[in-house]
Amino acid sequence: MTPAAQTPPLTPTRSRRASRLAWPAFAIALVVILVDQASKWWAVAELDNGKVIPVIGDLIRFVLVYNPGAAFSIGANFTWIFAVLAAAAVVWITVLTWRVESRGWMIALGLLLGGATTHLGDRLFREPGFARGHVVDFIGYGNLFIGNVADIAIFTGAVMLAVLTVMGVHLRPVPPEVAAHEDERAPEKNDDTPS
Repeated sequence: MTPAAQTPPLTPTRSRRASRLAWPAFAIALVVILVDQASKWWAVAELDNGKVIPVIGDLIRFVLVYNPGAAFSIGANFTWIFAVLAAAAVVWITVLTWRVESRGWMIALGLLLGGATTHLGDRLFREPGFARGHVVDFIGYGNLFIGNVADIAIFTGAVMLAVLTVMGVHLRPVPPEVAAHEDERAPEKNDDTPS
């Protein structure tokens, strides 16, 4: 047997488990898209005349705004850039989703993919024109900012990914042969060296 044949591959191919977890992630993304767009349709129909609906006093309220920029209306004059960024995010998250083998990552990526996709849809197809569309925001949080369901999904997904990363949960489990290979390459600690 040649040395090359004895060395295990360091980049395993996508497993069947990854394929099975990708589809639930896409289902989560679809739910986010449907709920977000339905809530925006409601907001445009009910709040377009300047109506404000208090939910929890002034802390949470429904008020309609059209946001051409990012969070806090940053970059309002560069809407097309946000369309490009949203498209890139959708492609990148989709690629990751096909490789996911962790249920936690599956849920987080589904939330992120749904939020990014529905924001992309707003940028592409809402007024004032293609790739210049304004995002419909209608959930007011005191005097801080106004967002939507997609924002909640993106925030939740991002927090989940941060927690999973801190906990050491990977997108894909590290194969035993790769972990063993990395252990062999790690420098051994000298017991005589003071810590």
